[in-house]
Amino acid sequence: MPDLDLLEKMRRDWDQRARENARHYVSTGKQEWSDEEFFRSGEQTVAEEILTDMINICQGKDPKQMKVLEIGCGAGRITRALAGLFGEAHAVDVSGEMVGKARLALADRPNAFVYQNNGKDLTVLGDREFDFAFSTIVFQHIPSYAVIENYVREVHRLLRPGALFKFQVQGDASLTTQPDDTWLGVPFSDESAVAMAERCGFEPRYRHGAGEQYFWLWYFKR
Repeated sequence: MPDLDLLEKMRRDWDQRARENARHYVSTGKQEWSDEEFFRSGEQTVAEEILTDMINICQGKDPKQMKVLEIGCGAGRITRALAGLFGEAHAVDVSGEMVGKARLALADRPNAFVYQNNGKDLTVLGDREFDFAFSTIVFQHIPSYAVIENYVREVHRLLRPGALFKFQVQGDASLTTQPDDTWLGVPFSDESAVAMAERCGFEPRYRHGAGEQYFWLWYFKR
């Protein structure tokens, strides 16, 4: 079971980052983001990681008929782009401050829904069923394998059979991480990524970027 003190520290640290400079901490490429630049960067992520992969993601479904889930939405940068592409976009974040900013950013997207979760599971979503789940630049900040694996199990619970969870973890195993560091999270090797998929009921069909910061995993629900 994930450590409750760690979960509280994750929430507290990300609330503080959101108050300090939410957009910079969500995407560190710039210190000051305009609305246009910030949301365009989300569109770019979706263009690179989702529009290039629609066969695996949609599996013949019309995107406008799909309900998708994002883990770790921050200030709504990618959620906004997802809502423009899919029928419904649901997103969670541990930080209430981030969730507030995301809701403001999505005020004109009636098919986007943002929830504050507890940092370890997706009980806030009940038993909704999703057609696709996505996460990027989120798990690389979590300093606990137990927390990450708990999220993966929860995504499995909510996905329809055969659906894809595409997400990114830290792949640089040379990193030295601290157990309470909510910025620099735990790294995964190729072997540990495969083992986690198997334990959580997924088929780890593709992987890209092992050994690098952006280690992408394609987990298909068995």
